[in-house]
Amino acid sequence: MGGEPGREWDDPAGVLGVDEPMANRLTHLLESTSIESSAPCRIDMGGTLDISTFFYALGHVSPCTFNAAINLRTRVKLLPFREGMIKVSSTGFDSAEYPIQKAPFDHPLGLMFAIAAYFNGDGIHIEIDSASPPRSALGGSSAAAVALIGAFLAAGESVTGPNPPLKKIVMLAHGIEASVAGVPCGIQDQLAAAYGGVHGWFWPISLQDPPFRGKAVIRQPSHGKLQQHLLLAYCGVPHISARINAQWIQQFLSGTYRESWEEIATCTGAFVDALSRKDFGRAAACMNREVSIRREMTPDVLDRLGEELVDAAVENRCGARFTGAGGGGCIWAIGPDEPIRRLRPIWEHVLTQRKDARMLEVEIDSTGLTVSVEKMP
Repeated sequence: MGGEPGREWDDPAGVLGVDEPMANRLTHLLESTSIESSAPCRIDMGGTLDISTFFYALGHVSPCTFNAAINLRTRVKLLPFREGMIKVSSTGFDSAEYPIQKAPFDHPLGLMFAIAAYFNGDGIHIEIDSASPPRSALGGSSAAAVALIGAFLAAGESVTGPNPPLKKIVMLAHGIEASVAGVPCGIQDQLAAAYGGVHGWFWPISLQDPPFRGKAVIRQPSHGKLQQHLLLAYCGVPHISARINAQWIQQFLSGTYRESWEEIATCTGAFVDALSRKDFGRAAACMNREVSIRREMTPDVLDRLGEELVDAAVENRCGARFTGAGGGGCIWAIGPDEPIRRLRPIWEHVLTQRKDARMLEVEIDSTGLTVSVEKMP
């Protein structure tokens, strides 16, 4: 299903809606059919600018967000379960089951329950297996949402018609997440999960603009070359980005640091431009400036280990940034050939300070959302 933004297919009904027969038939279908889907996580820069609170007010500086889908995929499988019940099992969380009409959306797995409720998917067991560490700030929950919507649509294809465009899957995944999160949500994670690849995402600045516009920064034939310029480290502790995001939003709403956010938008745009020219030194400098601004606004965006990783990257002429909104999770780096090679053993040594911290291998995921439907023997 993945590919370049804008690659669409027909949706005669023009909607994502499902009808009652789909819910009634799902369990029977899954007794004879295997339905699995997966979507990639991402590394990113310029996040938060994909929240409407920011991009509408910053339209005069053409805000954009960068992300690269990586091969740490979140996989979803639909299985039959007891009628009237919904069960969700996910790596790193306790399994939970509820009557479909009472499934809590404020549960740690509440986003999955909310998507199941949208599809009226009772009698279903949703299995989620993520290759990324739990709560690693790599966009795993949004990847799971995109994958789960893809699986449900594949299950109901005979009822609802052809698969809808990726754009509509992205908008549905974001809409449901925003409706249950209780805080403003960005949309970049869903875009990386659906489309894969390496993109700059540009946000609407007029009523005529679409909800997002994607630019392929590095195209697929060069993804292997890009990987040689990247590092990714898990800091060994889950991220707590909701508090940091809330702080950024409150600061922005109050009029604080508006000029700083303008510079963040400018840095992200310059990063996208530099990377498209494969100028890794310039890209690293743009990244480091963006991170320094955010550290001024929210010093706890990096913990002690994260600070050591970022500082080591800067000292070795590389750029380094927390993924998502920081507060734990992962740090990624970019740099020219020799500096990035020199940085790897330094990071590996820093990570030995914490039990669960480790390097994660980076491979660009060019595919995006994939869905498999197979008849069982």
